[in-house]
Amino acid sequence: MQRNLTPKVTPHANHWRLLLVWGLVMSSSIGLLLNLYRLQVKLSPMLEKKARQQQMGYLRPFVPRRPIVDRNNNVLATDQRVYTLYAHPQLFKKSKREMAVLLAPILKKKLTELEELFNKKNTGIRLSQTLREEVADQIARLQADGLEMVPHYSRFYPQQDLASDLVGYVDLDHRGQAGLEYSQENLLERAVRTIRLKRTGNGSLMPGHIPEGFLHFDDLRLQLTIDSRLQRATRFALKQTIKQFEADRGTVIVMNVLDGSLLALVSEPTYNPNQYFKFDVGLFKNWAIADLYEPGSTFKPLNVAIALEAGAIQVNSQFPDTGQIKIGKWLISNHDFETRGVPGPQSITEILQHSSNVGMVRISQQMKPETYYGWLERLGLGQKVETDLPFGTAGQIKGKQEFAASPVEPATTSFGQGFSITPLQLAQMFATLGNGGKLVTPHAVQGLFDTKGQMYWQPRFNKPRPIFSAKITKAVLAMMETVVNQGSGQNARIPGYRIAGKTGTAQKASPLGGYYSDAKVTSFVSIFPVESPRYMVLAIVDEPKGEVFGSTVAAPLVKSVMEALIAIERIPPSQSGD
Repeated sequence: MQRNLTPKVTPHANHWRLLLVWGLVMSSSIGLLLNLYRLQVKLSPMLEKKARQQQMGYLRPFVPRRPIVDRNNNVLATDQRVYTLYAHPQLFKKSKREMAVLLAPILKKKLTELEELFNKKNTGIRLSQTLREEVADQIARLQADGLEMVPHYSRFYPQQDLASDLVGYVDLDHRGQAGLEYSQENLLERAVRTIRLKRTGNGSLMPGHIPEGFLHFDDLRLQLTIDSRLQRATRFALKQTIKQFEADRGTVIVMNVLDGSLLALVSEPTYNPNQYFKFDVGLFKNWAIADLYEPGSTFKPLNVAIALEAGAIQVNSQFPDTGQIKIGKWLISNHDFETRGVPGPQSITEILQHSSNVGMVRISQQMKPETYYGWLERLGLGQKVETDLPFGTAGQIKGKQEFAASPVEPATTSFGQGFSITPLQLAQMFATLGNGGKLVTPHAVQGLFDTKGQMYWQPRFNKPRPIFSAKITKAVLAMMETVVNQGSGQNARIPGYRIAGKTGTAQKASPLGGYYSDAKVTSFVSIFPVESPRYMVLAIVDEPKGEVFGSTVAAPLVKSVMEALIAIERIPPSQSGD
C-alpha cells in the first residue's frame, strides 16, 4: 500500500503565510517611503547642490590689464597675446633630430639643447613660455605633429627700460611687483564677474547662456604725467655722466613745481621689465624714492628760507666768515678753506654763491634750536613723502631733545649733513621755492582716460600746504640765480634763460657711523625760468671718481636735461636773460 508524502496545508498555515507576505510588502513600502523622505526632504539641498555642480559650469575669463601710457599717449605697458609651446615627442611623426632642426632657428635655441629636452620625457616638454604671435605663426605653418601652443596674455613693455623706474613690472602670475604696476594694481586690473553656465550631457558649456556683453571690457588707460621724450633724453644724459665719472649710480628728477607732477624720473642702473628675472632684485626698488642720503649744500637755500621766514635774518644781513669755526670739539671748515682762506664779511647771497659752511652755521645760530627744529618738521623732515609711487622711505633726523641739546646738530644741519632724506623729498621741498611756498604732492599718475581722451578718473591729493611766503621764496630764488650766474653753478648756465640753482658736494655717510674719506655724493638742483618758475630739475650722482664736485659733475648734467626740456616744452627765452 502506497503512502501520500505531500504535506497537508491547513487553513491556519495559509493565514500566516499571507500575513508574512503582507508584512514584507508593508515593510518594503515603509522603507521606500522613509528613503523617499530622506532623499526628498532631508538630503534634498545637498543633492540639489551636487546636481547643479554637475549640470552647471563657472566661467571667469582672463581679461587684460589696462595699458599704461605717457602724457602723449605713448604706450609704456600693455598686455599682448602670447603662447606657451609644449612638445610631445611620443606624437612626433618625424625623428627628434628632425624636429630639433625645424624648431632651433625659430626658437633661437641650440640644436643640441632641443634634442636633450626631447630625450628627457615623452610628453609635456615646455619649450617656450611667451612666444609672440609672429613666432607662433611660423611654428603653426610647420604643421608638425606633437607640438601644442596654449594661448595666454603677457605684459609687454615696448619702451623696455625707458620708464622701468616708474612703471615697474608684473610677474608670471600677472601681479604687479614694482613701480606703478604695484601701487596702482586696483586701477590697472579690470573688474571681471564670474558667471554660471549650463552644461550639456557630455559636460560642454552651453554658449547660448552667456550673457550679452560678458566678454566686453572698457578701453580705459592709465595715463602718466611723464613725457617719454624727456625721459629718454634724461636717461641718455645720466648714462653719459655715470660713464664719464665712473659713478656707482645716479638719479634725475624733473618736476612741475606748481602741482608736483613728474615730467621725468630716471635712475641708473636700471632694468628691462620684459626680462626682469635677469636683473638684481635691488634694482626693482627705485632708490630716488626708497633710499636715504645726506643732501649736503643743496639744502642750504631751504635753510636760508627758514631763517628768513622765522625772522632770524634779513635779506641784506651779513655774517663774518672766518673760513673755519669750532662748535664744541668739532672744527667746521669751508670746502675751499685751503685755497680761499678767510673770506671776511659775507652777505647771504655770497654765502650761497660760495657755498660757505661757516656762513650757514652763523645763520643757524640766529635761531633757537627748538625754533629751527620746528621749521624742519614743518617742511616734512623725518616724514614720509605722500606720493603714488611705492616703497617710499621716511627721512631721518635726530630727536628734538637731542637736536636742541647738542650745538653741533643745528650746525651740521645748516649745511645739509647729519640728517637724511630721499631725492624725491628734496625735489618736493625745492618745489616750495618755485611755487610761492607751498608743499605739493609729487605724483606720476594723471588719471584713467579712454582712447578718445575723455577722463574717467583723476587722483585726488592733499591740498598744497603753505610753508613759506611768496616774498621769501622770491628772495631766495634771486640769491640762487646768482649762484648760476656768478657762483658755483655756472656750468648750468643756458644763454637767454634765467636759472636759479645750487650745487652740492657732500661726504657720504657710512652705515657704521661717520663718513667715508674717499666717497662723495654730488648734486645740483635748479628752478627755472626765474621770472615765472615752473620746472625743478634735480640731479644726484653717487660716488663719482676723481676730483669731483656738484659744479663739475651734476651741474652740466642738469644743463643737458634743461636744454631738452626747453626744446620739448618750447620754453621761450627770458626777456631779461643775457
